[in-house]
Amino acid sequence: MSTLGLRENWKQFAILVMINAFVGGMVGMERTILPDLAHQKFDLVAKSAILSFIIVFGFTKAIANYFAGSLANKVGRKNILILGWLVALPIPFLLMFAPSWSWIIFANVLLGINQGLTWSSTVVMKIDLVGEKNRGLAMGLNEFSGYLAIALVALLSGYIAQHYGLSFYPFLIGIVLSILGLLGSIFLVKDTRKFVTQEAQKSIVKPLRNIFLDTSFRQKNLSSVSQAGLINNLNDGMVWGLLPILLINKGYELSQVGLIVAVYPAVWGISQLFSGRLADIICKKKLLFWGMLLQGIAIILLVFANSTSHYITVAIILGLGTAVVYPTFLAAIADDTHPQQRAESMGIFRFWRDSGYAFGAILSGILADAYGMNTAILSIGALTLVSAMVIQWRMSCRINIPTILSLHKLK
Repeated sequence: MSTLGLRENWKQFAILVMINAFVGGMVGMERTILPDLAHQKFDLVAKSAILSFIIVFGFTKAIANYFAGSLANKVGRKNILILGWLVALPIPFLLMFAPSWSWIIFANVLLGINQGLTWSSTVVMKIDLVGEKNRGLAMGLNEFSGYLAIALVALLSGYIAQHYGLSFYPFLIGIVLSILGLLGSIFLVKDTRKFVTQEAQKSIVKPLRNIFLDTSFRQKNLSSVSQAGLINNLNDGMVWGLLPILLINKGYELSQVGLIVAVYPAVWGISQLFSGRLADIICKKKLLFWGMLLQGIAIILLVFANSTSHYITVAIILGLGTAVVYPTFLAAIADDTHPQQRAESMGIFRFWRDSGYAFGAILSGILADAYGMNTAILSIGALTLVSAMVIQWRMSCRINIPTILSLHKLK
């Protein structure tokens, strides 16, 4: 019989952490330079047109998340992971040799599929391995690896673009990442479905009547987390698309933009080493409320920033707020779903969460074109504050019994 636990399965867990770093790096490759590439190489001016790559990325990733969750028990987590990496192989070449913006759009369709299949698989497999006690810590480590990789690759790609040009050399990183991700998934990763069967025998969580409706709307905790996930990525989509443009318009060079843009996911990633563990100890409702509140405040402060130190400070605050909620989202979904339904429920949550990228790009692009970037930023910040209020009003705390018992024994 397989033994649940982080310590008991640390080798396989560490491999999945490494794989997820490669997954994050694929997004980081674009994070700094694509908005500027749209303007310089393809002469796109309208913010909504420039942000179109985020819109297609968000929607395709959301749909891929849903299918990754719904097929996880049937097809197998490892097979979905490998498929995600096969989809990734053409992406850097499409970006390197794109003769038109439509090639960039198609590359981001593939990137969305890649991210949805691979990130969903690594998330579900880690939760399968650790059981209930260390879910928050497991998700913190998972998101730490992915978002630290985003930050490092965003910084590196910005540096390469500044010194060697926008349209070829920065995307060489993607070739290395996709090959390493595929080989690691084939030869090192083991499927984790057997752990689910074992956990299901002991679970006291009642199965959901309708997984989609309950996760999205009916079950108070699950639906509260789903709306907050959507708003979280809605504001991240705005930051991804508009912050580089805002900084470039204010005269910052690409290497400086890369530094500021990288601070946010770096703080987000590193802080999850600690915030993920907190989600195993502190009421998840409290963490989600304060995290969303901090995000909303940080986004509003972007409007008033006027120096590099100001932007870096805001990026740190935003990164901390996001770090508090991100592993907590996933651990909270796992808490309120039966093990046999967990992969599908998590896929539905991630469907809503990553739809936020697209909605954020659409909303912020339209508002920025019609009323200016400050209005777009303030509107997204206000929506984030409203999301925090929904968490406070609708969600309730759930006691993590294994953690409480273990803490009691330590006393």
